[in-house]
Amino acid sequence: MGKMNAKNPATHSTGKTHKSNENRLLDNDNVIGYIFISPFVVGFLAFTLIPILASLYYSFTDFDLLSTPKFIGLANYIQMFTADDKFLKSLRITFFFVFISVPLRLIFALFVAMLFTVKTKAVGIYRAVYYIPSIFGGSVAIAVLWKRLFDENGVVNGILHLFGINSTISWLGDPSTAIWTLILLAVWQFGSSMLIFLAGLKQIPESYYEAAVIDGATFWQKFKRITIPMLTPVIFFNLIMQLISGFMQFTQTFIISNGSGSPLESLLLYALYLYQKAFAFSQMGYGCAMAWVMLIIIGILTGIAFKSSSAWVYYESKED
Repeated sequence: MGKMNAKNPATHSTGKTHKSNENRLLDNDNVIGYIFISPFVVGFLAFTLIPILASLYYSFTDFDLLSTPKFIGLANYIQMFTADDKFLKSLRITFFFVFISVPLRLIFALFVAMLFTVKTKAVGIYRAVYYIPSIFGGSVAIAVLWKRLFDENGVVNGILHLFGINSTISWLGDPSTAIWTLILLAVWQFGSSMLIFLAGLKQIPESYYEAAVIDGATFWQKFKRITIPMLTPVIFFNLIMQLISGFMQFTQTFIISNGSGSPLESLLLYALYLYQKAFAFSQMGYGCAMAWVMLIIIGILTGIAFKSSSAWVYYESKED
């Protein structure tokens, strides 16, 4: 019995060889995996993590891009809130721009998305056409075109003349109207939000609407009791994305205001003022401090949105 239970040396040796081959194959797979992810890792370290840490360090320094950074502690942050009137002004203008343009863009995007739920043969073409502004809206060419549209001798005043309105308004030269042209441009770029809303509308079961029709519900009752509650996760997602995008508005503002935030700094959005400080005035340390303040502001607003979502965002799979 003892001999029968003894291990065969040849079998044991074969088992070890098989395990060794398996380990070698696993090592080769790991190496191949590391090779494939290395571009992302290198890119993340070189273009994301290291610049983030560098900007945090520079925010505590006096740095003009040419000389050696000089550590000054919290001086940039203290100056920002106590001695820089333009900082507070740019922050106020940015909040006004975001809190007006984002809700309008979401409302308009939802309205158009609901129109596209109607089944027609050309609906695919319509969706593509309405998405185009979001593709080109952030480009320099569109900003230049927008500037020409609202010029004193532009198309907008020309259209008003056709309707008998003798308008010579300088839309971009008047501080009271300049910001609204920028808001209108932001609202015009509703395509991405519209497609996301459209996808969310497609996920709402038709049986809900059929049951509501049987109960005699009107269009507004169905919209209020079915569409909006079922769409709240999508609304929440779009809200967060557009909120972040709104605070980073730069290209159109830079082109339309010639990089100065004119007229009378009514278009001096936060990102534009940050650019001026960091690159036009070579105050890179101050610009980095401004960037971190904006990061904190966006983080706080996003945190508030997530905290409040439990009160108004409905998830169908969520257990009570």
